[in-house]
Amino acid sequence: GKPDYLVEHKGRYIPVEVKSGHAPQAPYDSHIYQLAAYCLLVEKSLGSRPPYGIIHYEDRDFAVDYTAELETALLGILAEMRRDERQEEVNRSHSHSARCAKCGFRNICEQKI
Repeated sequence: GKPDYLVEHKGRYIPVEVKSGHAPQAPYDSHIYQLAAYCLLVEKSLGSRPPYGIIHYEDRDFAVDYTAELETALLGILAEMRRDERQEEVNRSHSHSARCAKCGFRNICEQKI
């Protein structure tokens, strides 16, 4: 993926992720980690670490600091995802039919709902 757009602020590029719909009380963890991945991508691609990123909802924006702790958590998630990709057997980890219906592995999944 890539950020929806970048904003230049004080010589730094800030990734912005646009979400449809109204803002929750606080950004969802999945949105925060998606934005953190974009911050990492900006840093690797442009050579400048963004101090934060922005999640833009219809009615509210959240600035999320790109801290060392957030980066460490993101790198842990990415490592876990890479490990999971190498698994020969993967079991379904949810019971939501709508989520299952949109899954990219549905056509080969023996556990689809």
